Amino acid sequence: MRVNKLLIRISALLAVAAVLFTSLPMRAEANELPYTTYNYNYWKDIVYTPAAYEPDFTVAGKDLTFNGEPVGKFVTPEDLCVSADGKIYLADTGNNRIVVMDSTMSNVYNIITTFDNNGKEDKFKQPYGVAISQTNQLYIADSQNHRIVVLNEDGSLARIIENPQAEVLDEGFVFVPLKVAVDYADRVYCVAQNMFEGIMVFETNGEFTGFFGTINVQISLWERFWRKLASKEERAKSQLFIPTEFTGVAIDPEGFVYASNIDPDGLQGVRRLNPKGEDVIKKGTNSNLGGDLQITGTTDYSGPSQFVDVTYRDHGIYSCLDRKRGRVFTYDHEGNLLYIFGGLGTQDGTFSLPAAIEDIDGDLLVLDANTAEVTYFKTTEYGRLINQAVGLRYDGDEAKAVDIWKRVLLLDENNELANTGIGKAYLTAGDYSKAMKYLKLGMARSYYSVAYKRYRNAYLTDHANTTLTVIIVIIAAIVVWVQLKKHGLIKPRAKAAEKGSDGDA
Repeated sequence: MRVNKLLIRISALLAVAAVLFTSLPMRAEANELPYTTYNYNYWKDIVYTPAAYEPDFTVAGKDLTFNGEPVGKFVTPEDLCVSADGKIYLADTGNNRIVVMDSTMSNVYNIITTFDNNGKEDKFKQPYGVAISQTNQLYIADSQNHRIVVLNEDGSLARIIENPQAEVLDEGFVFVPLKVAVDYADRVYCVAQNMFEGIMVFETNGEFTGFFGTINVQISLWERFWRKLASKEERAKSQLFIPTEFTGVAIDPEGFVYASNIDPDGLQGVRRLNPKGEDVIKKGTNSNLGGDLQITGTTDYSGPSQFVDVTYRDHGIYSCLDRKRGRVFTYDHEGNLLYIFGGLGTQDGTFSLPAAIEDIDGDLLVLDANTAEVTYFKTTEYGRLINQAVGLRYDGDEAKAVDIWKRVLLLDENNELANTGIGKAYLTAGDYSKAMKYLKLGMARSYYSVAYKRYRNAYLTDHANTTLTVIIVIIAAIVVWVQLKKHGLIKPRAKAAEKGSDGDA
């Protein structure tokens, strides 16, 4: 009888557990991401965080149709861009065509394979890069035709940029454009193959005007000393100290150029170039703009991150794509690392050979050249809050950002950037005590020092009258005591009688 009752109770408990389990919301996509999301703290240790972005869907050419006909598989697509009206232009490199899709990548507007060139049908040959201007002109890096083709919105030819001429170019130079970007004045910035001197710049009329943002490689003292002692053969076999080649380019609304490059030392894989071509990017305290900080090991997976593309987002935020480990690194205008996501693999949200990244209304598109797919990453509440708070801070509205940063801390209590943002807001507002509390949690030492000095000065100022009164009273008491003693009104204490005498001894 007891056994039967026990079995009945166990069955009831199992039934209740089953009901509770089936009633829970099933979010395998969010809770079982195929990659880890993390950041680095002040000490450059890995700190795991909530996901800022999650894969929403993936699109391949075989999934699409155009005018009732299948689009067919993409073949080694290398680049994509997004226009102001949300159209997505994809360089289907291996198929020698440009595919134009809507923002959901479910509808194909156009497939550009040919264009009219002075009355003759012209075709692309391995178009590697695409960019859209503010006037909706499409710029195509027609790599193996050694030119940049510019098409109007209606598909007609605007101009062709080819065969650049200048004394700075080597004799026999072959122009192979890879990536392009266009600024508000329709100046063209081009990353060309084997062009180590910098980004090539072309005026609106197609005239080549020079190089932009050359990266100079620094040679250590030991390397200089060794090269002086080495033989001619040894020097020939040694590494050539040449500038680093750029890999991707993007332009912000102010005309600053963001350029990614593969840094063999993993120190800086992205630059922000002003109109003079000078790097004016800011570096945060918890990152070095080179991607991953923990890169030691002996496997193919180890080593510095390799940034192959960069996209400017909004409010000074930009994201870099790392092909080494398939990750996306996002920074703010001060160079602080905001969040990391992505990875290598075969599951949705991971990549085989990431090639390009683009922002689309706060969400992100990542193109994989090997799988020939585009993955749409949708921002989470965590990512949206960080982007919003950083945007408010970029606009100078620290006070409004406080509440948002506090909501970030509810999701990630160890977020140093959130603590620092709150601390800086209190510092600006003059609440130095609270500023010190949050700046300490955010490991913002320089700002903490400022808050401490202002707190000390404010304390001394607020208590100046009381402090001076106490000092005056103490000085007056000392003066009175000295005068009383001087006039014999205060007698010294009598010495204590000796406890014994010689007779007692």
